[in-house]
Amino acid sequence: MMEQIYNMPVWLKTFWGNSVIDYVIAFVALLVFSLAFMLLQKIVLRSLRQLSKKTKTDIDDTLIEVVDSIRPKFYTFVALYAALQFLVLHPTLQTVLNTLLLIWVTYQVVVAIQILIDYVVKKKFFKGEEDEGSKGIISFITGLLKASLWVFAALAILSNLGVNINSMIAGLGIGGLAIAFALQNILADLFSSFAIHVDKPFKVGDYIVAGEHSGVVQKIGIKTTRLRALQGEEIVISNGELTGARVQNFKKLEERRVSFDIGITYETPQEKVRKITEIIGNAISGTEHTRFDRSHFMNFGDSALIFTTVYYVESNDYVDYANARQEINFKIMEGFAKEGIEMAYPTQTVFIKN
Repeated sequence: MMEQIYNMPVWLKTFWGNSVIDYVIAFVALLVFSLAFMLLQKIVLRSLRQLSKKTKTDIDDTLIEVVDSIRPKFYTFVALYAALQFLVLHPTLQTVLNTLLLIWVTYQVVVAIQILIDYVVKKKFFKGEEDEGSKGIISFITGLLKASLWVFAALAILSNLGVNINSMIAGLGIGGLAIAFALQNILADLFSSFAIHVDKPFKVGDYIVAGEHSGVVQKIGIKTTRLRALQGEEIVISNGELTGARVQNFKKLEERRVSFDIGITYETPQEKVRKITEIIGNAISGTEHTRFDRSHFMNFGDSALIFTTVYYVESNDYVDYANARQEINFKIMEGFAKEGIEMAYPTQTVFIKN
């Protein structure tokens, strides 16, 4: 019997439970799988790059980044794992290989999801006009999301390895509730800050009015927003208070509507009364940044004939608005003086009948 074993060809002899032929097959399979994975990655990358040149969207660039993140070490290990399946392995070694494959595949999946998260955040929130504060808070929230993703991946790996994670999840849940309860005000301001950056009711440089406070936005932080009041002082408002308040943003004002009344005396001759709307219209139309809407003789007042006028200042700059109103007022006064029209003021005329 021993003589038959010694006379057996080398390729039929077994080492650690496998013949030489089995090892040769496994080695060839390793080379074939490695080459196939490498070629597949190159073909996919080349196809995606050609597609990206023909499309206007940048999602294909993100897919290129995802495929390119798969390194040769990873698909070489996958090829080795597949090749070793042609051999009879010790149960301990098979368990180690399964664990390594699970960890590495989970790692690659998390990396791919992180790339997609970065793409969505960049596409949705970063459009070239964000200030450093906005980028900071969005990056902070993105970091928390990625950290949560890694925790979830670690728990998934432990669960697949047979570890009872129920107690761990319960502990994390209780700890999270305790932390959330202790930091509820801070967390409320944190998520309010995120809501401000997502919804964008205002940004740095805007002049806003929120409740009884008003000023130019200087900084949008994680917990508070800072305003510079017209008097010069800094106003610090919590983000939670801002999201719950009615906010007026004057920076987004494209034009201002102006309505005013002018009263003239009852003694004004009728032919001059008919000229008043023309005088006011010419004064408004001849002023820069303005658009005349209407002017009408509307009411008989107690001591004056009332004309109501509406026009628009086509600028969001308050200085342009103030200059336009001033210039129009000057022109109206000059036009009335030229025609001998007197503006009325509260008076009472007493007629005594004898």
